[in-house]
Formats: sequence, C-alpha cells, structure tokens
Amino acid sequence: MLHNIFDAHAHYDDKWFDDDRSALLSSMPENGVSTIVNAAVDLKTAHTAIGYAEAYPHVYACVGIHPENLEGLADDYLDQLTELLKHPKVVALGEIGLDYHWEIPRELQNRIFEEQLQLARELDVPVVIHDREAHGDVMALVRKYQPKGLLHCYSGSVEMLKEVIKLGMSISLGGTVTFKNARVPVEVAAAAPLDRLLLETDAPYLSPVPHRGKRNDSRNIAYTAQRIAEIRGMDAQELIDITTANAKKLYGIG
Repeated sequence: MLHNIFDAHAHYDDKWFDDDRSALLSSMPENGVSTIVNAAVDLKTAHTAIGYAEAYPHVYACVGIHPENLEGLADDYLDQLTELLKHPKVVALGEIGLDYHWEIPRELQNRIFEEQLQLARELDVPVVIHDREAHGDVMALVRKYQPKGLLHCYSGSVEMLKEVIKLGMSISLGGTVTFKNARVPVEVAAAAPLDRLLLETDAPYLSPVPHRGKRNDSRNIAYTAQRIAEIRGMDAQELIDITTANAKKLYGIG
C-alpha cells in the first residue's frame, strides 16, 4: 500500500461527506494518507475547516474567498481573514482566484482576488489559486504580485506552466490526469519540475479512474500518483514522498 500521501487540496465540508465524514477523516492515517489541507471557499467554511483541523491532527486548513462565493461578502472580510490566518493550523490563504465558467461579474472577481493577493503579500503567507477558464487574467495578477503558493488543480498548458515555475509558484495535479482523453494534463505531468509538483483530490470532485464519477476522497491520490509515476517512468512511492515533501515546504508544515 502506498503511504505518506499528502492531499494538498480537499473540501471535506461538502455535503457529500455528511454521512461518514468523521469516520472517513479518522481512518485516513491507516489508509496511507498522512496529511490533508482542507480548503475554505468563504468565511463560513473557513471556520468549518479550522474545526476539522482542530479535531484531526493530520488535517490543516486554508481560508479565503472563492470567486463563486462573492455574493453578500462582508465589508470587513479582509479583517476576518487576517484573524483566521493567525490560527496555528491555517497554512495558506485560499481558495482564491477567478472562474469565468460561470456568469459572475468579472470586475468583482478580479477586485476580490487582487485584494486577497495584496493581503497575502502583507502577511507573507502562501496562496492557493483557483483558475477556471481565466488563465490570462489569473497570470496577469500573478505576475503583478508574484505570490508564493499553488495553482491548484492546474488546468493550463505546458507553456503557461513554464511561466508559473519561473514566477516561483507550484502546481497540484489531481484525478484528471487519469482520464481517458487527458492529453494536456498528461503533458503537464510529464513536464512539471518534480520540486514544484503537489498531488491533490479536490474532493469530493474529480475522482480518478477507476472511480471517475463517484465521490472522491484522499485515499484516491494513490491512483493519481501511480498514473503520474507511469508517465514519468518512476516509482509511485518515490513520487509521493517527493510531492509530500514539496507540500510540507510550501505550507510550512514541519
């Protein structure tokens, strides 16, 4: 069994886990999962993520405002995030970014994303960036602020990857690399520098083959790791050990 697995990005607050969340999270270490970072999408889920981090030694949290969660955002949200980031098990500002798949005002998305990038720079904390169909505008702000951190569930090209790496950021890959017609994710998995690569689930979404279409959880990183190791011609456990060390370094986890 593969072990020492670090899930760099998950959402265990999702309703898909309501029936067995506690049992599932408790069982992770015995199933080879050593560490999970649970990502918030708004202030409510930020408190929830911190609650999980307090309850389970192997769970950490990141807090931030997702581009799909801007409606009714509190005027003092940056002050609230600043306080939440002081918690010892909060390891990053995220999930933040841009999502042009949905009809959400782009000007508003860009403003909130930029404000959070400014906060991350002021507080010297890593960011976890969501980028869906918004590569150009995401990269424009990454160039401007040059944050440290992660483009999670990376969906860009190899050419974009080169710039991401040059700017000092890392990427995480998930289940899409195992999909039957996954051409670009496979190219990215082959090209990514090993010291800038992390593994994630984005649970409960994007389950890898052979569980595609079902609820995802951190144990399934084993399938993603095996596929990337196959693409790169290396041992899957070696890949996991490297990506786990990368994640611990990025998130500042000892």
